[in-house]
Amino acid sequence: MTQERSAPAMGTTSLATAIVVFTGVLWGFYWLPVRSIADAGLPGAWGTVAITLAASLLVLPVAIGQRDRLVRADRLALVSIAVGGAAFALYSVGFVYGRVAIVILLYFLTPVWSTLIGRFVMGWPVRRLRLLAILVGLAGLVVMLGAGGEMPLPRGAGEWMALAAGLCWSVATTGMRSRSPLAPAPATFVFSMGAAITSLVLAPFFEPLPVGLGSSRLIEPVGLAFVAGGVWWGLSIASLMWATVRLEPVRVGILLMTEVIVGALSAALLAGELLSPLELAGGALVLLAGVLEVWPSKRERG
Repeated sequence: MTQERSAPAMGTTSLATAIVVFTGVLWGFYWLPVRSIADAGLPGAWGTVAITLAASLLVLPVAIGQRDRLVRADRLALVSIAVGGAAFALYSVGFVYGRVAIVILLYFLTPVWSTLIGRFVMGWPVRRLRLLAILVGLAGLVVMLGAGGEMPLPRGAGEWMALAAGLCWSVATTGMRSRSPLAPAPATFVFSMGAAITSLVLAPFFEPLPVGLGSSRLIEPVGLAFVAGGVWWGLSIASLMWATVRLEPVRVGILLMTEVIVGALSAALLAGELLSPLELAGGALVLLAGVLEVWPSKRERG
């Protein structure tokens, strides 16, 4: 009887794990449409506004069909999902103003923030390896940001937004994990709207609203926005919303680290953005912190 019950659970965990890994790989290339839209005439956060509004429009019909689930949903769960969207909006805009690999690595300090939130806010127990992971992750942050001999602080709007995005995502995944789950379609709509509102608030502070864009000049950026909104924000986020509530927040953050490798390699090959040796060392420490987060303890092995 125990085996019959555990098999579906193990299968669900495996599927959720595979979805999160694939999402990480896909998002490793996300900087390409973001920068392409900026080059096509929607600079700064305006490109993210277009992407997130496109995603919201694409998923709106399904969300309307399942509006009863939205009405019955836990309010804190809805807020957590919207905060997750805000995190991704900050992350998205960060690619316009920062180097791809640094933005991704700063965002992926999420395991450190998730562990601290879980311990001091939620009261969840923390293993010794996770405490070590916090120290290693913060050491990686210091090395990476201080690689140029300067104060180890984020430099530029892109890096600050990436750091804030990681913290917001940790808050969001903790809230989503601790509350009743919402179906993927309405969750994606709430997520996209949270991102759209955040990017709309941010956009005027970075760039004025583009003027003089005729209908013909809007075809390319709007087309790219719908592709990015449909693939990255629609399909992948709906899948991620399903998987996130079935895995620990820390594990979600670690599995998404496939994005770090793909993003750094793609930026190096396609944009010529190379990291210095010290930045690579700091990034390696950040990734090591992620490994320590999910390394099984003796108690878990037994």
